[in-house]
Amino acid sequence: MKYLLLVAANLRRKKLRTVLTLLSVLVGFLLYGYLGAIEVALGQGVEVAGADRLVVRHRVSIVQPLPQSYGARISRLAGVEDTMHASWFGGVYQDPRNFFAQIPVEPDRFQAMYPEYVLPAGQAEAWRRTRTGAIVGRRTADRFGWKIGDRIPIQAPIWQKKDGGNTWEFDLVGIYDGRDKGTDTTTLYLRYDYFDESRAVGKGLVGWYVVRVKDPEQAESVARAIDAEFANSPAETKTETEGAFAGAFARQIGDIGRIMRAILGAVFFTILLVAGNTMALSVRERTSELGVLKALGFSNRQVMAVVLAESGVLALAGAGAGLGLAWFLVGRGDPTGMLAVFYVPAARWAAGLALAAGLGLVAGLLPAVQAMRLRITDALRRA
Repeated sequence: MKYLLLVAANLRRKKLRTVLTLLSVLVGFLLYGYLGAIEVALGQGVEVAGADRLVVRHRVSIVQPLPQSYGARISRLAGVEDTMHASWFGGVYQDPRNFFAQIPVEPDRFQAMYPEYVLPAGQAEAWRRTRTGAIVGRRTADRFGWKIGDRIPIQAPIWQKKDGGNTWEFDLVGIYDGRDKGTDTTTLYLRYDYFDESRAVGKGLVGWYVVRVKDPEQAESVARAIDAEFANSPAETKTETEGAFAGAFARQIGDIGRIMRAILGAVFFTILLVAGNTMALSVRERTSELGVLKALGFSNRQVMAVVLAESGVLALAGAGAGLGLAWFLVGRGDPTGMLAVFYVPAARWAAGLALAAGLGLVAGLLPAVQAMRLRITDALRRA
């Protein structure tokens, strides 16, 4: 306790400098938390992607369609437990800025493939009965104020209807929630049979397949078997894990992880310089006092520990405030309403505290070593 009181007294010596240093650390860790949430969001839930699911797409590009007949051939392969197809609809609601994904699927297969999407039984039954029916995630429903029974008009620049129009209307029959924290609840799912019979072109084609394997340990061999099945065909395939498929979307705008690390690296290097300079000035100003402490019986290690403790308190206090503020802001949700998921995994909060401890250690190490090596006679001579 006496050492904590000594540390507190030292930090109060130059209040303005201490406050400014704390604020610099706070801002750095606020960015750490917020950018962590953005990285998870742009990764589109890669961390919660199904380990037992594969995605089969066209070998050239995902924009190239695959025949609907591929589904039956994939289902017959060894190691495959279930399969479904999905396609990209690419419409907008009222304004191009109101972006969210819309995907045509087969309701029964979709629900069997994605148990993490929680849809009440009555709403699921209504979806099966209603050809124009659609279900949407809670985030998008809340974003636009939709409720069950609404008729949702979607402008689809990609898919024209048989009647020549581009406005598709869907009856909202269900709103699903996510079983897991990182589950995407922004997508609208419509029925593929209604979509396929109503579109002017592209009948019998799908965007990609999702495959559940019986044993996740055999996912790689099943992926090779699927690609071998369609080798040398007009529509060759590329099969990868669902996590790799989701990550590919994020990498279309760059390596998100590398960008975030570069930004945070620059921020924390600056904070390290600020905190290190603060500790160096503090030790230099207290040279005579450190000499008195040693004269009173404090060992070199104890003096070093006091300086390191001061640096650690600065770093941990600023980091705690920054991470707490980031937790509060991230908890309020994505301010744009466009990101599929927006949260920071618990492991990253723990890593942030470990980073704060390391920052305090590194920033205070050199001044602490200087204080430890300080000779009593030299210190008192400077008084």
